[in-house]
Amino acid sequence: MGGLAIFSSTIAKNPALPLFIRSLGVPVAIVGVIAAASTIVGILVSFPAGMLSDIIGRRPVILTAAFVFATAPFLYLFITSPWQLVLVRVYHGLATAILGPVALAAVADTYETGRGERMGWYSSATMIGRFLAPLIGGILIFGDNFRWVYIASGAAGILALAAGFRLPDISSVHGSLRENLMRQRGKYGQEIRFIFHHAGILSTSLIEATQYFAYGAIETFLPIYLHEKLGYPAWKIGVLFTAQILAAAFTKPLMGRLSDRYGRVPMIVSGLALGGATTVLILMSSNYYAVLFLIAVFGLGLAIVTASTSALVADLCRAKGRGGAMGVLSGIMDVGQSSGPIVAGALIGAYSYRSTFAIVGAGMFVISIIFGIFMRSVKFENGGDEGHRTPQ
Repeated sequence: MGGLAIFSSTIAKNPALPLFIRSLGVPVAIVGVIAAASTIVGILVSFPAGMLSDIIGRRPVILTAAFVFATAPFLYLFITSPWQLVLVRVYHGLATAILGPVALAAVADTYETGRGERMGWYSSATMIGRFLAPLIGGILIFGDNFRWVYIASGAAGILALAAGFRLPDISSVHGSLRENLMRQRGKYGQEIRFIFHHAGILSTSLIEATQYFAYGAIETFLPIYLHEKLGYPAWKIGVLFTAQILAAAFTKPLMGRLSDRYGRVPMIVSGLALGGATTVLILMSSNYYAVLFLIAVFGLGLAIVTASTSALVADLCRAKGRGGAMGVLSGIMDVGQSSGPIVAGALIGAYSYRSTFAIVGAGMFVISIIFGIFMRSVKFENGGDEGHRTPQ
């Protein structure tokens, strides 16, 4: 279900979305604002969705997301102006905003030991969708005709919904929504306070936001740079992003296992630093194979960071508030991913593509060092090594 859903979402935006936006006559400096519309939804929706799944169970919330995956892609077929695209992106953004934290919380609920590796396997399943989407999406673009991309996106969304109905309900939640909300209102208020006062959860979420700030900038503006400045066709750009996701998908379970064994924080620091270095270098060469190698290394850095951040938040939070904690992680991450294209677009308008990517990469490197130093003072519920602790 996750793989089909993320395939549907990714093929709708990579590499199609920035090229589709430009085909509507939107200036480069404004492209990032439209591209960020769906991600901004995640800032507002992820935490309430995760909190709701704690109260009424994971399955009904996941099925709601699957319904949006199945219906949103077909709306792109009727778009004729930029404002219509913004509205559709907002609706489509509901799907990933809901699915991301709730599905991860469901996996974390199931595994107490080896959690990082198991969450890595789920993420790799979704990355199979991310791996296939840019390649197939690039092939299905014919000039300024994006119709077949969104038909493929809709077909995958329908299959994701069908798969979602086969998911088991592993929660112990019973009763109506109203009954559960009233029964757990006071208890969940304590969990909300715990999450928003936990420095480790918030700082880890900020690191994921930093990682996705860079990812959003690269995902939005690298296709435009390669297409408009270097003349690469859409299918070649799709291959590049396929290599990025392939590198992340094949390494993420291993990175999760390493974080289980050696600790989350060292993995996060090294992965973010690696991503920063490749972001600085990626536009230094116009050679296609050099860009291919660097974007694959960026995918490796992405896997190292994200295999550990979600597992670290699951370690730090309490089980009864795990959906909310994952929602905070996802919401703050969406702040980074949505602001990445906006800030990068403004910087490109003021300076250049190369200068912008260098600034973003240097920022990632500096923040990785600050995070490593700060996390030495964060206390875990049970004490012991941070890579192996399960909070009470």
